[in-house]
This record gives sequence, C-alpha cells and structure tokens, in this order.
Amino acid sequence: MKTIDLESEISSFDLTEIIEGEEIMSPSPLTIHQKIVLRLLRKISEHTERLNQGEAFVSPLDVIFEEGINRLQPDIIFIKKDNLHIVQDWIRGVPDVLIEVVSEGSVTIDTVKKKAVYERYGVPEFWIVYPSLKTIEIFVLESGKYQLHSFAELQGKVTSKIIGDFELYIDKIFSD
Repeated sequence: MKTIDLESEISSFDLTEIIEGEEIMSPSPLTIHQKIVLRLLRKISEHTERLNQGEAFVSPLDVIFEEGINRLQPDIIFIKKDNLHIVQDWIRGVPDVLIEVVSEGSVTIDTVKKKAVYERYGVPEFWIVYPSLKTIEIFVLESGKYQLHSFAELQGKVTSKIIGDFELYIDKIFSD
C-alpha cells in the first residue's frame, strides 16, 4: 500500500505564476472566489458568443507575455475574434480583457504587481473584482496608463469598453 504525503500532494495543487521573473505560488482559491469567477465567465461568454465577438477562458491557463519573465494566470481572459491567433497551447500574447477576482491573500499581487504587468504589456482592459467589498472596477488603457472606466459597488452596473455592448449588473455576481 502506497503512503501519500498529504502536504506535498496539497502543494502540488498550488497555482504558479512568474511575475517579473519571480516565481509566485498561491493556494487554490476559496469557493466564493470560484462562484464569482463562474458567474462572471457565464455572463461574458453568453454575451460574446451570442454576438460572435471572441472567446472567454478561465484560470488556470497561462498568459505568456514574455517567456520566463511574465507568465500569469488571470481569473478570466477574453480575446476578441480578430486576436484569437494568440490562443495556442497557452495564451501567447496580449489578451483584450483580463479579470482578477481578489482574494484576501492576493490583494497586492492582483492590484499592484499584475496590474503593472498588464499595463506595461498593453492589455486594453483590466477588471478588479473585490468580493469582500462587492465592487468591480474596470480600467481601460489610455496613453499607456490605466484609467478608471467603470465602477459599481453593491449594486448598479459596470460597462466594458472592449466587449461591445456589455453591461453587467453586479448584484447578481455577488449574491449568495
């Protein structure tokens, strides 16, 4: 009978990213995080598939900006139809929209480090979703810098500049 080392088994499920050449390992997300990711993915996918705008993907899936330097796993990735050539074994290039759902342990990584990488490589739209605050911030790239495009807290809607005609009422995303 084989003995399983539970600690090494658990660590094998860590998510590994490379940010600015540094390998960063994170534990798998909590269930509330996953519920929010799936609700967002469902809304975006339904809209973009109906209008034939492109494809949405969910983590874990590497987005490789620069091999060995920046290899990240955003929670949700959207790529417009015209840019689907970057969908290969992994995503190799700059997606059109990246979404990070912030967990307690990922605030600085998601909102500072990853945001800086996405901005530098020219990701046109970046969303930060805060489950604990029930807020969504959508940033768009203007003159090489992210500017707040849309914001909602508790209720109301956010809009995407990149995903055509997309509006999202956030109370449905955060409902229990």
